[in-house]
Amino acid sequence: MGLGVGLVVLAALFWGLSGGIGGILMGNGWDAFVVSFYRGAIGLAFVLAWLALRPRGNGLANGRLWFWSAVAGLGVAGNFAFYFVSIAHGSVAVAATLMYTAPVFVYLVSFTLKLESPSVLKLAAIAVVMVGIVMLTQIYDIGAGGITLIGAGAGLLAGLSYAVFIFGFKYAGTHGSPQAILTIAFGVLVIILMWAGDRTQMVAVTSTPDWPLFAVLGVFGAGLSFALYINGLRHTAPAAASIVAMVEPITATLFGVVILHESLAFVQILGMALILVTVTALSVSSRAAPPALVGDRNSK
Repeated sequence: MGLGVGLVVLAALFWGLSGGIGGILMGNGWDAFVVSFYRGAIGLAFVLAWLALRPRGNGLANGRLWFWSAVAGLGVAGNFAFYFVSIAHGSVAVAATLMYTAPVFVYLVSFTLKLESPSVLKLAAIAVVMVGIVMLTQIYDIGAGGITLIGAGAGLLAGLSYAVFIFGFKYAGTHGSPQAILTIAFGVLVIILMWAGDRTQMVAVTSTPDWPLFAVLGVFGAGLSFALYINGLRHTAPAAASIVAMVEPITATLFGVVILHESLAFVQILGMALILVTVTALSVSSRAAPPALVGDRNSK
């Protein structure tokens, strides 16, 4: 396995584990927005250090970099928050799989903005994903699969938010370095979630025995994982990166089943398989896939 693929796999593994760690923290009574805030805030400290070590070509004097990075920040704030809300109202496995539908939202936005032309194959793939979502969430009998309507909706919003992050990061990538973009994006996340979260709990985190879990979540679920993923993409074909990124929902699912003792019905497992296989195929075949995170300026 090449170095690039190994870095992408490691990043996806860390992202998958972050869902499980978030599930443990929320099971201990911590608010989803507080968990998301600390994941982003610790990630911000990490990317600030990365920026300090690699300051050249950061593009921070460019207004367009700030605008698109702020858009990416809105996306990553929504992604983190909605993902953990989905876990709190359902399960890690379902939330992670629903978030993995992000490329479908990228397609839909691309169709709307006329950045990409729809085709029978693409529309059929999106339809298959929708069927998979119905099976996974059991929306026809909500609650039967261990997830509420809020959990299902939040999971899809996490995917939509990730799509916003992808677009923001892609367009910001032509104006500055990844570490500068992530610094601005995580800064926006901190501001948004500081306003939305429970401030009493935010203060309490600094003296809680759960602090090591928050630290692990921030370092591995935000700071280190993003750096690994972006650097891995520089040495990995987009198709390979899209395929190995499946490690994230698979890892999250195994964590939920083995550690958190979650369970999935057969129809949910089948729905999950439909989503993962179809979304991976879409990502492999399209320039709208998440590997576009490395902007034109930084992929050369």
